[in-house]
Amino acid sequence: MKTLDYIPTGKLERAGKLVSTGVKIGGNYIKYIGDKITNPEQAKENFDQNNAADIYDGLKSLKGSALKVAQMLSMEKNLLPSAYVDKFSLAQFSVPPLSGPLVRKTFKQYLGNYPEEIFDTFTAESVNAASIGQVHKATNDGKKLAVKIQYPGVANSISSDLTLVKPVATRLFNLRGKDSEKYFKEVEGKLLEETDYALELEQSKEITEACSMIPNLKFPNYYPEFSCDKILTMDWMEGIHLSEYTAQNNDPEQMKIVGQTLWDFYMYQMHVLKRVHADPHPGNFLVDTSGALVAIDFGCIKEVPEDFYVPYFELAQKEAMKDRDFFIDKITTLEILRPDDSAEDRVYITDLFHELLGVLTFPFHNDTFDFSDESFWSKVALMSERLSKDEQIRKLNGNRGSRHFLYINRTFFGLYNLLHDLKADIEVNNYKKFV
Repeated sequence: MKTLDYIPTGKLERAGKLVSTGVKIGGNYIKYIGDKITNPEQAKENFDQNNAADIYDGLKSLKGSALKVAQMLSMEKNLLPSAYVDKFSLAQFSVPPLSGPLVRKTFKQYLGNYPEEIFDTFTAESVNAASIGQVHKATNDGKKLAVKIQYPGVANSISSDLTLVKPVATRLFNLRGKDSEKYFKEVEGKLLEETDYALELEQSKEITEACSMIPNLKFPNYYPEFSCDKILTMDWMEGIHLSEYTAQNNDPEQMKIVGQTLWDFYMYQMHVLKRVHADPHPGNFLVDTSGALVAIDFGCIKEVPEDFYVPYFELAQKEAMKDRDFFIDKITTLEILRPDDSAEDRVYITDLFHELLGVLTFPFHNDTFDFSDESFWSKVALMSERLSKDEQIRKLNGNRGSRHFLYINRTFFGLYNLLHDLKADIEVNNYKKFV
């Protein structure tokens, strides 16, 4: 794969790259108009594929938060056409890495020495390049290490990148009015945290220690002496990414064990620690030869405040769906219903979210749940399609929901999708054994 000797860091330079991408999209649209006449059945699919390829090509050279947004969108399987999901998912694993000279320069700048002066061995070519950083293999005193290096200028460009992608996100998620700023601030804050490798080191150690009693779950050790705010060193963990594992594995019992481990890990974080690994895509998990689940990235950790946690999970109880007054009280607390809603809008929103949450909280309504149940996923897909086409929602005054929904919902959607891929039949309250 071609390497990068330079990453655009200035606002104007990065904006120019996105403008050129926009020109390509405009050309795709003109072609789409012609294709609708000559090949109407294939026109929309070709349009989506061409757009997805051009957008991804534009973002991958920018790296940073612009590419991170693509990675986040790749998890929205029920929101975007498959062409976008397929292409944007490459942001999890496969983007052009930094060149060897730029890697050495980064080490010299932040650790004071070149990598070959710090480690016994260091592979100049990265083994994994993603949105914010890339990983290299190294050894020291007989230990195999993974060394994550952050791309230059990523932290400094987050604010300007989000300004550039705001128009796209606003249209995609129907964000309206001044109060939409709270959602962008939430994303900006989390992205800034992800560029602080010193914070990631601290979070990694805290969560791995807190969750160490969960069986079939492994974590790397971390090495502060070889780390700083732009470089993070940990044990090299053997295994294959979760997506590869689910594609290759035909043993339902083994996949059930991995799925239960994943569920217990997330439920323990959510209900006991009240802070959760909020980036559950396949690139952040491995499965080793013993069938153990390995968690390898703790850059995105979401704190779950008590005043959000309590009403959020009260709505996950089956009884909440039966008591309309209770339900209305909780969705008001969670900022889904607003004080300025009309009586007609209140009825509409209450009915809509009662149906929506009835589907999404269904896995919590019994002692066990089978994530391979296609009837459940059909309901999710139908609800997503309905929401995307519902004109009445687009006419409502303002945005719906606490800012905390962004990363908590993202966590659950990502977790649900991973468990679906694993075809996992899980015990819902099994995590309580470790409390």
